[in-house]
Amino acid sequence: MVQKYGGSSVANVERIQHVAQRVVENRRKGNDMIVVVSAMGDTTDELIEKAAQINPHPSSREMDMLLSTGEQISISLLAMAIEAAGEPVISLTGGMSGILTDTAHKKARIASIDPTRVLKELADGKIVIVAGFQGVTKDWNITTLGRGGSDTTAVALAAAVKADLCEIYTDVEGVFTADPRKVPHASQLPEISYDEMLELAKLGAQVLHPRSVELARKHDVPLVVRSTFSDHPGTRVVEVNRMEQVLVRGVTLDNNIARIAVANVPDQPGIAFGLFKKLADHHITIDMIIQNLNHAAKNDISFTVALDDLHEAAQVSREYLNEIGGQGEVLEKENVSKISIVGTGITGNAEVASKLFGTLFDLGINIEMISTSEIKISCIIDSEKCDEALRQLHTAFALDRLDIV
Repeated sequence: MVQKYGGSSVANVERIQHVAQRVVENRRKGNDMIVVVSAMGDTTDELIEKAAQINPHPSSREMDMLLSTGEQISISLLAMAIEAAGEPVISLTGGMSGILTDTAHKKARIASIDPTRVLKELADGKIVIVAGFQGVTKDWNITTLGRGGSDTTAVALAAAVKADLCEIYTDVEGVFTADPRKVPHASQLPEISYDEMLELAKLGAQVLHPRSVELARKHDVPLVVRSTFSDHPGTRVVEVNRMEQVLVRGVTLDNNIARIAVANVPDQPGIAFGLFKKLADHHITIDMIIQNLNHAAKNDISFTVALDDLHEAAQVSREYLNEIGGQGEVLEKENVSKISIVGTGITGNAEVASKLFGTLFDLGINIEMISTSEIKISCIIDSEKCDEALRQLHTAFALDRLDIV
């Protein structure tokens, strides 16, 4: 069994001891235990703040050296708590666990895992505690996997050792139809498909990292999302075939985005390719893209990026414009949100889109961009009314819990 505990689950000594008790109970039931742990509470944010006070623009390599220490604190403290409970245990960094990554500091991707050391420690009867969020390059430089990387670590390890179960423990009881902190009537789902969970994760649901869901689907890892603080069974992520049944499973809101418009660029082959290749070379992930045809053989290319990447993406875009002759301009916008509905087969049902757009119209909300796939519709809107839009769409698609008055 692989278990992952997030930062809120190990935020202080009492919670670390609670997690240790859970792990020990599972071990005494006969399970071989691999436990992946995030940094305590707000440790990562505090380290980032300290770095900014010393150097506003530190190198990515040194940031990885710094941020990786947060998880190392957690694994050693949890190992000590398990030792105190009388069980054999060992803590391992990502590198010690055989996690090899590429060289993209701060957003590295796992290239391979050699679980030899982990399996040896399990065979010796030990509980294995692994630092999430990190790995090493072939040159033994420490890398981090980006926000939510501990989820990815847990699922990747589960796939590597062919675990019977991977449990992701967090501060909520599972996957909900919307963020219960913003929508009090949100319903907890007993199960959800890999595809639906992947879309929800990509679209702002913070309960699982998208890359972890991709790995779980690819390697058929049995995945459950549960609460650290209760015995609720949680939400199972499974392979579900609903045929042509249309069912909206959730509404998500992502405020961690920004929009960039590259305006008045030449309408000719290769312009968009050159722009997005340059952005890809800087490891900037692009989400939604729209190209509009303007007059005089000019186009506007609009796209969204993570808010943290806005400054770099805008700078790269301006450099590209200079390379093609200085034509056009780059416009940035921060106060936008992406609101989405997710469910199997929804784009094949005209009533779903009509209800989505009609609800936003009734709220006086303008839609700036639209993106669809087989199981989701996303809209970029102004952030001012995003929370109200989330609640109204949740009600419009009959997702409210009936047991709450």
